[in-house]
Amino acid sequence: MVAPREADVIVYKTEWCGVCKQVQSYLDKKGVKYVAKDIEKDSTAAGELRAKAKEKGVQTGSVPVIDVRGELMVGFNRARLEQLL
Repeated sequence: MVAPREADVIVYKTEWCGVCKQVQSYLDKKGVKYVAKDIEKDSTAAGELRAKAKEKGVQTGSVPVIDVRGELMVGFNRARLEQLL
């Protein structure tokens, strides 16, 4: 049995990140439900992101990192995000 996911879309972000705010605004406009996790304020979220990135072989070190149903995208590429959604 597969554990239920808390959300199909998770945005790993920081408070000071302008691109993170753009992603959230974009998702809000599209009516996409998502969970935003601040990796600087939430050490659990930071660890979660590190584990996912390691498993997928994705380099992190910048934000946002967007998890769409298990696919990780670093940064905000609107066309790629549309494909993943």
